[in-house]
Amino acid sequence: MLGSLKNIFKVADLRNKVLFTIFIIMVYQFGANLPVPGIDFNALKQVESAAGAGGVLGFLNLFSGGALTHFAIFGLGIMPYITSSIIIQLLTTVIPKFEEWRDQGAVGEKKLTQTTRYLTVVLALLQGTGLSFAFHNGGAGLLPNGKAVDLIPHFTVPRVGLIVLTFTAGTAMVMWLGELITQRGIGQGMSIIIFANVVAGIPTGGHAILAQAGPFKFAVIVLLALAILVAIVAFEQGQRRIPVTFAKRVVGRKMYGGESTHIPLKVNQAGVIPIIFASSILYFPVLLSNIIPWQSFRTFVNNHLVSPTSFYYIVIYGVLIIMFTFFYVQVAFDPYQQADIIRKQSGFIPGIRPGPPTERYLSKILNRITLPGSLFLALVAVLPAVVLALWHVTGYPFAGITLLIAVGVSLETMKQIDSQLSMRNYQGFLK
Repeated sequence: MLGSLKNIFKVADLRNKVLFTIFIIMVYQFGANLPVPGIDFNALKQVESAAGAGGVLGFLNLFSGGALTHFAIFGLGIMPYITSSIIIQLLTTVIPKFEEWRDQGAVGEKKLTQTTRYLTVVLALLQGTGLSFAFHNGGAGLLPNGKAVDLIPHFTVPRVGLIVLTFTAGTAMVMWLGELITQRGIGQGMSIIIFANVVAGIPTGGHAILAQAGPFKFAVIVLLALAILVAIVAFEQGQRRIPVTFAKRVVGRKMYGGESTHIPLKVNQAGVIPIIFASSILYFPVLLSNIIPWQSFRTFVNNHLVSPTSFYYIVIYGVLIIMFTFFYVQVAFDPYQQADIIRKQSGFIPGIRPGPPTERYLSKILNRITLPGSLFLALVAVLPAVVLALWHVTGYPFAGITLLIAVGVSLETMKQIDSQLSMRNYQGFLK
């Protein structure tokens, strides 16, 4: 591994990309620790201590790298962009114009990317406004144990407008930083920023578990995390390869086609998206409990849905992950579209007729590999929460998500570095 790292810095182009990526991450961390103007800094310390106990704020803080608890200019982090990307991807199957853009290739992809940016700014305005009102009203369910903190005691329109605009500008800059990494750095920009955020919280989370559970339980949790880490690597690498053969055709004096390739269907085709979906859905009742006046509803939410280590939370969480995995995979990989592409390129799957039979075959294979993938995602997300719940540890309830994101982004980045080293006759990380 040390030899591979040495090889990276031997290649000037690759070395510059890695150093540029590190520089952008440093810029992001600076913005993630620079508070917005107009807030009460004494109350901010209370929010930072409350976020360590989990709850809605703990989850949102995970994806901002601690910027949300600092109420920093990058406080919204990457979440508005993730939400916007998911919405556009889902609408692509519903809105004909978006579907037309998707089929146009690079030109259509550019239009979809621009639409995603505009929607990200709109979502950042809405989320910034919502957070400002929520933290002026004591947290509005974001803080655990019903704790109330007023971050904006002097609540005036100009002050709130400045805070919201700062949040929105910060989100736009995060988008720009992510695109800079994609263009001039190494890896996919947004994924690298998420990776840096979640990994930055691991030492703090480990210290919280050690302080709350003691050395023995901490050692058991670390061993469990290592076992989950190995399982994630195996599942992330697992795929079903569907062979595709293209017929030979003569154009002029040249013969084209005749080669064989394959369609790689990953076991974990959906990545971490179903976990984000499920977590977001589970936090809706928490936010609604501050609006709906029914005392029984509020009691149920406070007793069973606020803590990620609650039995009801764990069961509902696992079921939602499985459901959303099937839903997202069907949206992300359309068997009808794939079968149509194969047919138009004069290709076929050996033993399967082109057209509807190919579509049915792809759907069958997709469902068969999605089932273990969804169960695996649910197990990764739920198992650490079960262990923490049995030992009454509430300090760090998002270990499964952290490991899944860290491993997924690491593998993709190492593959990209490996391909760059292989082009220059160097040996990479992946043997």
